[in-house]
Amino acid sequence: MQNMDSLSHAIVDDFVAPLCADYVEILYQDEDILLINKPSGLLSLSGKNPLNWDSVHHRLVHGQEGVSAAFPEAKLPHRLDFGTSGIMVVGLHAQSSQYLNKQFQARAVQKHYVAMLEGWVVQDQGSVTAPIAKDKQNFPLVKICHDSGKEATSEYKVLERLDGPRRSLVQFTPLTGRTHQLRIHSREMGHPILGCDLYKSEMSEQMANRMLLHASDLFFVHPSTGVRFHAQCPITF
Repeated sequence: MQNMDSLSHAIVDDFVAPLCADYVEILYQDEDILLINKPSGLLSLSGKNPLNWDSVHHRLVHGQEGVSAAFPEAKLPHRLDFGTSGIMVVGLHAQSSQYLNKQFQARAVQKHYVAMLEGWVVQDQGSVTAPIAKDKQNFPLVKICHDSGKEATSEYKVLERLDGPRRSLVQFTPLTGRTHQLRIHSREMGHPILGCDLYKSEMSEQMANRMLLHASDLFFVHPSTGVRFHAQCPITF
């Protein structure tokens, strides 16, 4: 009998990402870093399945014909989920990549996300603290588990409440970086992210044609200048 790890790998290999026609937009470039806008529906890194070769990293390393040149030493110090769009920072050489990696590992990089949630969130601002663990019976999902889960906290602020149907535009600031953290914390609030296929209500997935989660801001220290850098990428929903 296969163990759970091998079953998990088989599930990953069976997933084939649909073609993403949107390109990776370069928002800023210098000798050390790129700031890019990742489109929804594109992997950050190429998958184990050979059919999932297309990714942010692949496009940066090999170039996007007619759009952007190749950056052969490009490295990603962080990732965004397949369905998440928005800002990413890229190291263009080994030294800058290492410098950025250390900041992400030390949780020294502040991140803001914007999401459209089902229903009206009652409190104007608040936080969700709920420990997250792998759900081995329902890979690739994670679950809230107070016994084996790792600490996870997400702060939120309501930006706008909308009608027809009722929705809330919310800014999230994750204080930890767990897998699917904002997606499962939104559901824990009773207001799942519209278009999310994994953590949803009866109606929330059908209320959007993509997952409405966007990485809007990054705050980090620039590898060469040592100056705190604020990178922004406007939302498109």
